[in-house]
Amino acid sequence: MTLQITLVLSSEPRQVQELSLTLATGSTALQAVMAAELQGIDPSTLAWSIWGKEVTPHHVLEEGDRLALCRPLKVDPKMARRERFAKQGSRATGLFAKKKRGVEAGY
Repeated sequence: MTLQITLVLSSEPRQVQELSLTLATGSTALQAVMAAELQGIDPSTLAWSIWGKEVTPHHVLEEGDRLALCRPLKVDPKMARRERFAKQGSRATGLFAKKKRGVEAGY
């Protein structure tokens, strides 16, 4: 028997490759990457996940899985948002950007 999976690779900023693979039932994530024959890419330097949940290369794949190989984060997204908010101030961002007349900022 076989199973269909999708392999998504983001080895550089703003570049995403998506491949559909047919593998034998019981195949691992590592076997999927080897079957994809990725040129010039070292998968050991990338983060592995299935539908956004981190997995190891030895994870057994299931029908319809979406295996993603992504670069590790350089900055924690929450920390980056806090820093942006601190630079922009509360009056220029998100819910605080538009306020009703006669109402205090932030409401």
